[in-house]
Amino acid sequence: MTQNIYDHPEFFEGYAQLDRSVKGLKGAPEWPAIERILPDFKGLDIVDLGCGYGWFCREARAKGAKQLLGLDLSTKMLDKARQMTQDAQITYQIANLEKLVFLENQYDLVYSSLALHYVENLSGLLKTVYQALKSKGYFVFSAEHPIYTARKQQGWLIDKEGQKFWPVNQYQVEGKRVTNWLGAEVIKQHRTLGTYVNMLIQSGFIIKHLEEWGPSEQQVIQNSALSEEIHRPMMFFLSAQKNT
Repeated sequence: MTQNIYDHPEFFEGYAQLDRSVKGLKGAPEWPAIERILPDFKGLDIVDLGCGYGWFCREARAKGAKQLLGLDLSTKMLDKARQMTQDAQITYQIANLEKLVFLENQYDLVYSSLALHYVENLSGLLKTVYQALKSKGYFVFSAEHPIYTARKQQGWLIDKEGQKFWPVNQYQVEGKRVTNWLGAEVIKQHRTLGTYVNMLIQSGFIIKHLEEWGPSEQQVIQNSALSEEIHRPMMFFLSAQKNT
């Protein structure tokens, strides 16, 4: 059963303090790189899997998307999204990504930000997404990088010289990981990068772009907290297209 950690009051309160919660896409340092691989939104029907506060939905609509559907498991997230949205062409619904049902050939773009590493039955979700896309439709998503999720106790280690490094072990051992984040035990699914890619190919997708994200030099200058992100990829993002 999918964990709904975001409806826990203390966890949600902690999440609400993050830059990406307060500032939206401007508070997500990876957004400029993701934006470059997204298609032109004009006239598109789009669904956002794990929409959170609805930041992406509002951005896509402002740039010409026809209709947006934001899906999330958390009622607290959806309540916040509805409070922040005044647009009849954006709809928010509660949904478990493990049990999605869409009409065939329904969307031009399926988008997801940092949600797929929570999904246990990813192959089932990818097949559902593929069927839901129109001809030559796009699936663009980000997820925590397998280098980040591999170790069962995530965290930096510091050597005798005070240098930080990120240990990687049990990389090939896929499955559940329980980590502590924002004071709570969060359940994630670790799978190798090859598994992600091969699942997409087996579902029928053509891989268009794969990026193991790290901050730019300018981003590090502007925000020194990002400097540690040059030592290991925390996330990756990928663009795939329906093969028709």
